[in-house]
Amino acid sequence: MAYTSKYRMARISPTKARPVMDMIRGKRIDEAETILAMSKLRAAAMIKGVLASAVANADQAEANIRSLVITDARADAGPTMKRFQPKDRGRAHPILKRTSHLTIAVDSK
Repeated sequence: MAYTSKYRMARISPTKARPVMDMIRGKRIDEAETILAMSKLRAAAMIKGVLASAVANADQAEANIRSLVITDARADAGPTMKRFQPKDRGRAHPILKRTSHLTIAVDSK
């Protein structure tokens, strides 16, 4: 049985979060935590919290934590906040503040 955790509306672009998800997909929990702790990317801190939540969900269901593997790690696009930056001669340029839905599922191997 897979144990999942989600972080919805995370204020980071999905294109910035996906490379970090790719680094940990298919790894054991202890390896993934080490990779996230050593990564300098901002998404790593957010994903680390989601991973800890998924492990806590598995622990609460009395699963063997030592045998857990990350089976699903996704960064889907969330809603985009639209803002405008004033420019010269009365013009306005759009700024798209993108959000993500981070999902991690762990399962025993």
